Amino acid sequence: MSDCELDTDPVLDDPDEPDMEAGAEHWLTGRIFNIQRFSTEDGPGIRTTVFLKGCPLTCLWCSNPESQQTRRQLAHNDVLCDQCGRCVTACSKQAIELTGTGIRVNRDLCDNCGDCVQVCGPRSLRMIGDDKTVDEVVEEVLRDRLYYRSSQGGVTCSGGEPLMQAPFVAALFERCQEAGLHTTLDTTGHGSTKGLKSVLRYTNLVLFDLKVMDDALHRKTTGITNRQILRNARVVADSPAQMIIRMPLIPGVSDTDANVTATARFVQQLRPGIVVNVLPYHRFGMNKYNMLDRPYPLGDAQPLSHERVAQIVGMFEAAGLACEIVT
Repeated sequence: MSDCELDTDPVLDDPDEPDMEAGAEHWLTGRIFNIQRFSTEDGPGIRTTVFLKGCPLTCLWCSNPESQQTRRQLAHNDVLCDQCGRCVTACSKQAIELTGTGIRVNRDLCDNCGDCVQVCGPRSLRMIGDDKTVDEVVEEVLRDRLYYRSSQGGVTCSGGEPLMQAPFVAALFERCQEAGLHTTLDTTGHGSTKGLKSVLRYTNLVLFDLKVMDDALHRKTTGITNRQILRNARVVADSPAQMIIRMPLIPGVSDTDANVTATARFVQQLRPGIVVNVLPYHRFGMNKYNMLDRPYPLGDAQPLSHERVAQIVGMFEAAGLACEIVT
């Protein structure tokens, strides 16, 4: 089977996914780990990006490891820790100890109750993940509607993987469009086709990740097959939404000539006019792994040279595709 050919594996679906009654969306909640205002890299103009928790992928290069699990998580920033020890006393599970340079959390004992966060004066400890209703998020994003209007910006849902919370995202985007806001879905593409279609009804732009075309390598570096992702890419391409392909350039994984060529060939088959964004690898997320007591999977991997990034852009352009670098 070629890199771009889709096989006959069962399509992911959510038969128990609720169908919303008209006007009932206000009670829906989404688990969110950040709402970032004045974002400029997640779609056109000035935007508010809503980052949702939970992702089916475990990419080795993930810069938001706090997004992978759906449950709330305890994180610690040792730079802020004043070694007061109140968190140690507050923890009924005895999961926290002082190290002299900060704290160490025994993740096998910690139940993420948040008691330690309540007594942390310098805010070295925090819980990641808040449940917010559609109404609450809409109220927050509308604060910057004047900036959206002047910059032709809007609202983006990212993650994690927003399709894991498709009913919430669909309801949020519907409300945003009713308010005249541009909506962007930033997705890995892995999710039920039913959920994707429900979100696409209220989506103006899809930023669609294509990481690795070879399925075996995709499984090795992200933890899952890419087959549903490729199927959903075709679903997006067949929809009215604008589509931009985003490709992270990971050294030794996605930056090879073979992968770039296979990606370009697949994008050519989707629909005319699709732009490719390449995202050079960076190490900005390393500290987040420390905050969650996790090792950084890519170790000493270094960003690509400017010359290599330019070569990859040239390969996409030689295939007749517009290509831009997003940093």
